Amino acid sequence: MSLPRLNVVTCASPVGVHRMAYQEWGDPDNSDVVLCVHGLTRTGRDFDDLAQALASDFRVVCPDVVGRGLSDRLANPMLYAVPQYASDMVTLIARLNPARLSWVGTSMGGLIGMAYAGLLAQARFARQHPTPAQAHHPLPDAHLPLDRIVLNDVGPHIEAASLTRIGQYLGESVAFGAFDDAVAYVRAVAASFGPHTDAQWRELTRFTFIERDGKWVKHYDLGIAVPFGAMNAEMAQQGEAMLWAAYTSIVAPILIVRGAESDLLSSATLQQMLARNPRARSVEFAGVGHAPTFMARDQISSVVEFLHGD
Repeated sequence: MSLPRLNVVTCASPVGVHRMAYQEWGDPDNSDVVLCVHGLTRTGRDFDDLAQALASDFRVVCPDVVGRGLSDRLANPMLYAVPQYASDMVTLIARLNPARLSWVGTSMGGLIGMAYAGLLAQARFARQHPTPAQAHHPLPDAHLPLDRIVLNDVGPHIEAASLTRIGQYLGESVAFGAFDDAVAYVRAVAASFGPHTDAQWRELTRFTFIERDGKWVKHYDLGIAVPFGAMNAEMAQQGEAMLWAAYTSIVAPILIVRGAESDLLSSATLQQMLARNPRARSVEFAGVGHAPTFMARDQISSVVEFLHGD
């Protein structure tokens, strides 16, 4: 198994700057980039198997979203939200300067992808409706592409039962004396990932827990639970409306991946997504809930074929 290259990019927030770490696979000079963005409590290393399957044809970049893994923590936990994450990805993409960009987003990573698509739609509108000053002094366009997008078990509408389940462990402080105990914990809270081998469960734990002072603790800022817990019905409705607008604005081919037993992306929401954007198609995996991990061969193949244009 080859190892990725570790890099870092400096991003800005309303309270300062922070570093976002990212793992990189494949030829660093390849301008055909696949950006893989992980779920709420996970890290970019979730995509190791998928990245290796893609690395011969793409430059694969897997960031640790701020507050997770090797990336910095934010002083104000209320900034742990999609707008900040999307801003960080814009900074990263500008650094990578890809000719083509494909996005693979699992759960939260898919929400960030939709938000990024919404920013691109706003930019298109601004170019089509310039102010008088902009019309007389046009600037060259910043190159922020989106050529294909994979939304892994997520859509603009998120089921309340899933949010309740996630909220039960999100901010929970745990410390284990042995790594095997951490693995058992991940197997329990992530049982919806579906069947995995013992070795795969260890891989799914290896980068989401870290040893500190002889104890295995979560490798993310527990503060990410603060804005999650502050969400109310009105905020959720506003956020969903914005995500639907962003989703329908996507002009690139879309692959929606769903675990057939998902409690986050319902069949009804999936059908709405297919109806509201004609560029979307879907694939479901039996025996899996939220969310497919792209460790199984059939899951990897579905993404590889899509990104190659099949």
